[in-house]
Amino acid sequence: MSPERLAYMANQIGRFFAHRPEHAAAADIADHLRKFWEPRMRNQIITMLGEDSGQFDPAVRKAVESLRT
Repeated sequence: MSPERLAYMANQIGRFFAHRPEHAAAADIADHLRKFWEPRMRNQIITMLGEDSGQFDPAVRKAVESLRT
């Protein structure tokens, strides 16, 4: 999947949880990514975060960082 599309999708999920405090939204986003994204997509977004985290909303950045562990 293209990096732009993956970032767009992740930020859409982030906007869905934007009404929650950032730490709670990040946990919900990470949970969603674990449950519904295939491992290949998760690995790609983790790699993208290391290259350029500026394309992600703050809660999405935190969620993806938590996927590294």
